[in-house]
Amino acid sequence: MSHDAGDRYSSVATRTAAVVDAGLRQYMLRVYNYMASGLALTGIVAWLTASSPAMIQAIYGTPLMWLVMLAPLGFVLFLSFRINKMSFAAAQATFWAYAAVMGLSMAWIFLAFTGASVARVFFITGGTFAAMSLYGYTTKRDLTAWGSFLFMGLIGIIIAAVANFFLASTALQFAISVIGVIVFTGLTAYDTQSIKELYLEADSQEIAGKKTIMGALRLYLDFINLFVMLLQLLGQRR
Repeated sequence: MSHDAGDRYSSVATRTAAVVDAGLRQYMLRVYNYMASGLALTGIVAWLTASSPAMIQAIYGTPLMWLVMLAPLGFVLFLSFRINKMSFAAAQATFWAYAAVMGLSMAWIFLAFTGASVARVFFITGGTFAAMSLYGYTTKRDLTAWGSFLFMGLIGIIIAAVANFFLASTALQFAISVIGVIVFTGLTAYDTQSIKELYLEADSQEIAGKKTIMGALRLYLDFINLFVMLLQLLGQRR
């Protein structure tokens, strides 16, 4: 390869890397914007619901409570399995509907904990999430090995939480919360790196848009679960 050809090749490679880097930053920014908007919608709906005695009675004083509690899981499963067959607009609408229904199911937080402690734990969660997501985005270390370990931890938390629904053990709840904080802190870094790598696999704007929605959903779930686990540990009950 001649010197000029080598320079041209190097220049093209540099420009290509710059385009990918700029595109990746825009993609990740969209993911974070969707996630933050979803969290804002959830928080507003939860606060408005908790502020309305009629809504609280309608939801938590009737069997409707079970529908509200289980509906978010249904939305997550629906998006996860149907995203490839949905249009970008439909995926967007489902994400916003999910965030709103999640708000209904989380209204209990404002009833069980003081507003000051909810705000404090929210900011602690935000700082922890930001630090771990930044680590996942910038690290050169492959976090794939974390995946199976964290997934096993997640399954363990779900099984323990179901068992504790019947046992109502404060010691078990404490253990679930501690392990939950560790698992969702790790998942924040793992998911961020995974979402970053998915950008390179998107071969159209439509697919990239849907990957943005799914990426936002994953980080939203990490944040919400980390927040709830920390609230159980640090929140001040009414």
